[in-house]
Amino acid sequence: MTAFQNNDPSLESQWRALILFGKNSATYKFSFAKSLLELVDRETTSISLSELSGPFAENIAKHLLVSDKQGNSKSSKFLNYCRQYNANELEHDRLLYYTEKLGFVNVVDAFQNINGGQIPNVFYEKDYTDGNKRLIIKDELLQLKESFHFRNFDQEVEARWNLVETAWNLKINPNILEVKYDDISSLLYFEENRFMKRKDITSVRDALNGYQKGKCFYSFQDISLKSCDTSICQVDHFLPHVNKLSHSEQGTNINGVWNLVLADPSVNNDKRAKIPELRFLQRLYNRNEFYITSKHPLAETIINQTGHTRQKRKAFLQKQYDIAKTNSIVTWSPEIELIGNF
Repeated sequence: MTAFQNNDPSLESQWRALILFGKNSATYKFSFAKSLLELVDRETTSISLSELSGPFAENIAKHLLVSDKQGNSKSSKFLNYCRQYNANELEHDRLLYYTEKLGFVNVVDAFQNINGGQIPNVFYEKDYTDGNKRLIIKDELLQLKESFHFRNFDQEVEARWNLVETAWNLKINPNILEVKYDDISSLLYFEENRFMKRKDITSVRDALNGYQKGKCFYSFQDISLKSCDTSICQVDHFLPHVNKLSHSEQGTNINGVWNLVLADPSVNNDKRAKIPELRFLQRLYNRNEFYITSKHPLAETIINQTGHTRQKRKAFLQKQYDIAKTNSIVTWSPEIELIGNF
């Protein structure tokens, strides 16, 4: 996480660090994050926990319908109330009552902390005076709405949530786990049993974008995840498909997550099947290490595909790059390249 924020103290980077890194004992922080984003969109400056209970509980209940395990603890009174609500055994107003009492016990204090410390620019402050529990929304949170990246934040949170809950609900040995990429549907998925039953996880774009800080991998231009945008980012293979034969002979999956990056469409159309200049290989290594630090199925997948130590992963990337270079006459770099790095 420290490397992720190096030379980048922006509010967007601080928000993404909270979502993408840190310990996850329950998925409450993702529901809390989605609720905060709603407040930003409405430009709310103060809200009681009672008012926040609705979106917070409904996000949790929705995810429970798909993945029942939403935390490390063996039992949770709050989650049980959400399950009862899903089963029509609990009225909505009672769910909100229990959410206010139980749902925010740890998440309000913990959300803005990472690696044992608080982020430099907090997004809200508590006001629990006179028994009226409220959050005071700070300008730092509201300023996120002015950022180009705000449009992508909800999808990034949802993707991270899907990956974390997938890890908790897995019935696969992490040492053999391989998250795969479907380039037709642009989804990440895995096959969860001996009958190779496919389980979709999340959109590949949504999963990758935050770890690239919402930037084109090559040009560092802002990129969009919105399907309605004509400039929606494209998924690119860092080392192209034309080298698949050479790579397969080395036992390497060119379609693996380790080799997938997001690019501005005009940049990607220019790159096509060319090999990026060597300097981009370090950027790919850094991006992959962000996944590994973040602890979810993509982390185990990349480790399994590229190596169990940093040294082995660096050697793996260099070897695959050298193999690709044998099939290419020249290397490529984008015509536009803004200042920045991962």
